[in-house]
Amino acid sequence: MPGEDQDNEVELARRLLAGDAQAFECFVEHFSAKIFHYSWMMCGVREDAEEVAQETLLKVFESSEQLREPEKVRSWVFRIAKNACLSKRRKSIFAPSRELSLDELMPAKRQDGEGVQIEIADWSLLPEGQAIRGEMNALLERAIRELPEIYRSVILMRDIEELTTLETAEILEVSPDTIKTRLHRARLAVRLTIDKYLRGEGNGEARIRGAACA
Repeated sequence: MPGEDQDNEVELARRLLAGDAQAFECFVEHFSAKIFHYSWMMCGVREDAEEVAQETLLKVFESSEQLREPEKVRSWVFRIAKNACLSKRRKSIFAPSRELSLDELMPAKRQDGEGVQIEIADWSLLPEGQAIRGEMNALLERAIRELPEIYRSVILMRDIEELTTLETAEILEVSPDTIKTRLHRARLAVRLTIDKYLRGEGNGEARIRGAACA
């Protein structure tokens, strides 16, 4: 449960601030996978993500006294991770020469009557099964990784890490309204990118259909 998970994080933060010798080990165990997943989705390269995760946890250890409010520990950790990601991407040999714009991720619109509409495939028609869910998860991660960085960071923090709009705004140093706008556009772009695969415009559909026939 998200609430229980966050309560555990706050308790770990309080123990860390109180000088509990075992707190940091528990803190690392709790946050390492979360930080790595965020870093991997942002950096796009495993080697960079591993370094970012290590740098983030080291920075947490070195600057734990700067955490004034244990209740905000998750946003504090991901602010550190965000800065580490930005630093790594500036220096990494794996950094892309350019990032796709959001418009490049959008499928072409078609004229339908008086208005312009975007067709969305009916996801409910997908067959059930673990293989299909796994394939959809892979497509979802790919769609998120293809987002421009400003949208990718928002959807990861809001939808994956379940930070609030205000927390995300504080981390990314923009207004809450900006976060809401970016999140809306990011979700739409992700859905449309996945939709493109489901319609056979990418390799995703072939893999999904293959899994369904297995």
